Amino acid sequence: MSFDFNNYQILLLQEKDSTSFFHLIENNKERLNDFFAGTVVKTTTLEATQAYCKEIMNRIAHRTYFPYLIKEKASGKLVGFLDIKNIDWEVPKAELGAFIDADFEGKGIITHHLTQLIDTIVTKYGFKKLLCRIAKENKRSIQVALHCGFEYEGTIKRDYRTTDGRLVDLNYYGKLF
Repeated sequence: MSFDFNNYQILLLQEKDSTSFFHLIENNKERLNDFFAGTVVKTTTLEATQAYCKEIMNRIAHRTYFPYLIKEKASGKLVGFLDIKNIDWEVPKAELGAFIDADFEGKGIITHHLTQLIDTIVTKYGFKKLLCRIAKENKRSIQVALHCGFEYEGTIKRDYRTTDGRLVDLNYYGKLF
C-alpha cells in the first residue's frame, strides 16, 4: 500500500529500502535512541538493517507490524517513519509511532501523513481503536496526536524503559472508530 500527499509518498517498508532506512535512522539516532530503542538497536550497521528488514517482512506477512516510510517525491529521500505496532486483532486495536528527520521537523509532514495513514488503515483493517504512547515531555508529539483527533486517556507511571535504563511515565492518547 502506498499513497501520495503533496510532495511526499507513504510506502510500506520493503527489503529494498534497507539502505535508505539505515541512513534515516543513522542520521537521527541520537534523537531516536530513547523512544525508538528497538529500531535503533537493530539498525546499527547496514548489514544489521538488512537483516532487520527481512525480519520485518515476516512480521508484515503475519500482520503483526506495519512500518511505513515517508519519502520526498522529488529527491527520493526518506524523511520520516510511521509504524503500526502492538496490534490486537481481537479488539481490533493498534499503537501508532512516528518520527520525522530533524531537517524536516516543524513542517506538518507527520501530522498530515499520520492523518492519511489513520484513514487508510481504519478502512483497510477495521481498527476500532488506535493509541499513541508519548513521553509527557514530548510536547511536539503530543500536539501531533491531539491535532489528529486523539484524546488524552491518562498517564501510566513507569511504563517504558529508555535505552539508558530510566523508567519514564507515558501519556496515553486514544482515538475510537
